[in-house]
Amino acid sequence: MTDTSLYHKTELPGGLRIVSEQMPGVRSVALGIWVTVGSRHETEATSGISHFIEHMAFKGTQNRSALDIARAIEQGGGYVNAFTGKELTCFFVHVLDEQLPTAIEILSDILANSLFAAEEIEKEKQVILDEIRDLEDSPDELTHERFARALFASHSLSRPILGSPQNVSSFTRDDLLQFIGSHYVPNRVVVAAAGSVDHDRLIKLIEAKLQLPKGIPELDGVLPPAAASKQIREQRAIQQAHVCLGGRGLKYRDDRRYVLSVLATALGGGMSSRLFQNIREKHGMAYAIYSFADMLSDTGVLGVYLATDASRVDKAIELVHKELRDLRNVPLLPDDLKGVKTQLKGNIMLGLEQVSSRMNRVAKMEIYLGKPVGLAEISRRIDAVTERQVQDLADELFNEEKLITIILEPENAINSN
Repeated sequence: MTDTSLYHKTELPGGLRIVSEQMPGVRSVALGIWVTVGSRHETEATSGISHFIEHMAFKGTQNRSALDIARAIEQGGGYVNAFTGKELTCFFVHVLDEQLPTAIEILSDILANSLFAAEEIEKEKQVILDEIRDLEDSPDELTHERFARALFASHSLSRPILGSPQNVSSFTRDDLLQFIGSHYVPNRVVVAAAGSVDHDRLIKLIEAKLQLPKGIPELDGVLPPAAASKQIREQRAIQQAHVCLGGRGLKYRDDRRYVLSVLATALGGGMSSRLFQNIREKHGMAYAIYSFADMLSDTGVLGVYLATDASRVDKAIELVHKELRDLRNVPLLPDDLKGVKTQLKGNIMLGLEQVSSRMNRVAKMEIYLGKPVGLAEISRRIDAVTERQVQDLADELFNEEKLITIILEPENAINSN
């Protein structure tokens, strides 16, 4: 259980922040260097460049080859990787505590000294183009991409993190360096660590190894208002129909995020949820069905995904709407609310037994809230959620006049109501 006395934060001159959470009884450390930049900070012409930079960071530096980077971490039993999101990019390691100095040196090296060699850029273009094609062949993931595109219209949040084949094929070394110079600046970087870590030692290692240039970050455009309700159908060479249905959610700093977690869990958070029990178990209308919620700095997403036979897709969507209307019109029963709260708290506790999960958590708390929130406080806030709060939030977020429905269905599909 998180004890905020084991949490530490330091801000260095220039704005770089270092946060850590010590976990007694473990021998490993998870460390991430988080940059508050992602696909939403790109223009139409640079869409996909954050993800491209993430790939290129591991292709060699002034001091190490790509193989040297991998060996330095893996030979000690550790793990190194990175990911790009809508507004965050993270380079992270999971290593034994004795390997932490090496891990910090490696991550600092790839952020500050990557070569971005022209021949490696050309090779990586092919890798990312394959990744884009793989997405096109994954209808479940593609449905989520189409959903984001419809939900955020002309805003950069609507564009895929991977970018377009045209953009990926066109990126040059100068493009990558210019984007890094504008965004990879100290006041947009958070170094987060969890596990067997001493905060004072962590500060000294970061100060000695991580050197970033000063710059002026570019910002994304103003978020457009939520779109009116729409349904978009797209036929592809697939066997099942895939559906994303939902709308805008809450931003991370919204105090109702605990109500949102309860609402999303009750709706589609597991085999005991309403969606699973009523649409899959009772009616047999979907093989896969769940709710999803994501919170960003100024907005969020809340929706439902399902996969079903094309002949049943309209009936399945009708049943989803019924569940959404029930949550808007009828309060959760006290016993049901209590069970959802217990499930939600248990999920959080179990997830945080892993040092990597703890590292992710302390990083996002700093980035989005600017402070730690202990598990005791989270548990208290979840317990305080009322039936009325859940119903009011459902009424706001499941407004049928603003729900977007994306359907990817087999070619020549025949639908029935």
